[in-house]
Amino acid sequence: MSRPCHDMSSRRRVRRGAALACVFAGVLATGAATGSWPEAADGTELTAGGDAGQVVSRSGDPWAAAYSAEEYEEVAQRLDGEYVGTGIAVIRTADGRIEVSEVHAGSPAERAGIRPGDEIRTIDGTGLDGRPVTDAVERLRGSDQAEQAGPGSTVLLGLERDGRAWETDVERARLSVEPVTVDRDVPGVTRIHVSAFTRGSAEALRSAVEALPEGDRILLDLRGNAGGLLTEAADAASVFLDGGLVATYDVYGTEHALHAERGGDTATPLVVLVDGGTMSSAELLTGALQERNRAVIVGSRTFGKGTVQMPSEQPDGSVAELTVGHYATPSGRTVDDGGIVPDLVVDAGEDAEAEARTVLDGLAAGR
Repeated sequence: MSRPCHDMSSRRRVRRGAALACVFAGVLATGAATGSWPEAADGTELTAGGDAGQVVSRSGDPWAAAYSAEEYEEVAQRLDGEYVGTGIAVIRTADGRIEVSEVHAGSPAERAGIRPGDEIRTIDGTGLDGRPVTDAVERLRGSDQAEQAGPGSTVLLGLERDGRAWETDVERARLSVEPVTVDRDVPGVTRIHVSAFTRGSAEALRSAVEALPEGDRILLDLRGNAGGLLTEAADAASVFLDGGLVATYDVYGTEHALHAERGGDTATPLVVLVDGGTMSSAELLTGALQERNRAVIVGSRTFGKGTVQMPSEQPDGSVAELTVGHYATPSGRTVDDGGIVPDLVVDAGEDAEAEARTVLDGLAAGR
């Protein structure tokens, strides 16, 4: 989970952490708004009245969130791949530690000497033992500091590496992130990590697949992808499918369907890596590829968030983000109860990526 989620002044902050589930590693804290969003509200009129905080409080919606106009402008920027943060992505290890999984190149965290594998013991003096990853993300983001948590603010991290403990102040800055990264550390396997479904992520995924070296297999890594735009996830499915249904979703009971475009790569061996940080739109893509028999899913059970949120501007300019429906996989399955179970479940402590490569070898041999 990358720390870089923005967090602006919060005159009306209600359940922001859950609804935003910032996106980048774990819960992509690195900055794109999550929660499955259609690209637009399609003109649907949502509950209004007063300010967003009042609307959200009355809704009883566990995924609802309220934003000032300024805060919501930041949300829109995150959907374009921008965020305010330190540049740290974090995960929870099998033994319950909060560990740095990624450090954004050129970020304040990199300049502070923080490396992947460092354990974060405290944030602003608060211990993280037993706390969920989302809590660490919120604290890194500065959600409890209102307007003091913007660019230029700092967060004090207590870190440990190889038995050495130290503290360091890390500045928050405005950063941008590429939602799709590609590496080829193992010959014959191209690993494509999609950290969030922000605008342009599906096209970047398509470009990565089109540039695949001849004979390579694809390891699509959706671990820690907390979601984003439904339309981007559906477009991502088009990269691997030749048309057909990707998912359905409803908006206040009115059904909508998402279909893949024709002409996707249906031949290259494909394994999708998932974990408990795979959420929302990322689960939508996972479910489609699994049920359409296009990919083998490897890893641990996904988070289980199948709700659809849409924003509604209030008379005072604030914005309430409310749940308007749920999405379902091509077979009609919802993921709210239990998430998606991988085809090959990898136990905690085992190397999921190594297992995925073994499956890819088998798929290639069977062609």
